[in-house]
Amino acid sequence: MLIKKKKIRSHREDRYLALVLATTAGILNAMALGAFGFFPSHMSGNASQLSTEVTSLDLSDLTLLAALLAAFVLGCTLSRVLTIVGEKRQMRTIFCLVLLAEGVVLTLAALYESLFFSPGNNREFLTLLALLMGVHNATSTQLSGGRVRSTHITGTLTDAGIAFGSVLFSLFSRTIAAERRFYIKQLFTHLTTVFSFLGGCIAGLLLFKTFGFPAMTGLGVFLMLVALSAVAVTVQATARRAC
Repeated sequence: MLIKKKKIRSHREDRYLALVLATTAGILNAMALGAFGFFPSHMSGNASQLSTEVTSLDLSDLTLLAALLAAFVLGCTLSRVLTIVGEKRQMRTIFCLVLLAEGVVLTLAALYESLFFSPGNNREFLTLLALLMGVHNATSTQLSGGRVRSTHITGTLTDAGIAFGSVLFSLFSRTIAAERRFYIKQLFTHLTTVFSFLGGCIAGLLLFKTFGFPAMTGLGVFLMLVALSAVAVTVQATARRAC
């Protein structure tokens, strides 16, 4: 699911991708809410709130919201640049390596917060989380060709509504069976993303309330394990073909 192959990706691969990346995005998003009262990936809400702060001239919250937006975009940009470099070098595991780097940074940052938590560091840490969420979302979007946006639920719900409309139309028209199956698979992929994110949000709040920042550290370790296992499987498969 983390390897971009020459063949067209199946919806099953994208659903597995959604289960892992949308769930972990939801977990991290909810943990950040529990810790700091902000969603690091909710850019629509942050942009709306930014306009409110402009009219109230609250420079403190204004700079934080602007930093969150900029960090998220920077994370998306960073993911894209790394992906381009990896693809030019024909690195099949480039998406795994990007996810691995994200897991390493998240683990180290969460460990630091676990040991040296201070309200004075909240803004910096939240901005770092926004950057990581940008990396996370851009990675899943590029890998799936736009079918899985792990943090962008507004867009995913829009895609789900469009797919559902296509399914409904196909049921009352002379649409061929293969085309109808495609619409149904597309709808299931989008719904998997949505419910994975929602489930992750619930789990994230419960985990953070129970364990605090060590739970966030565990999430970073989990991302690293997923990335490393995908690299190991790819290397093993390549070695078998070489033999």
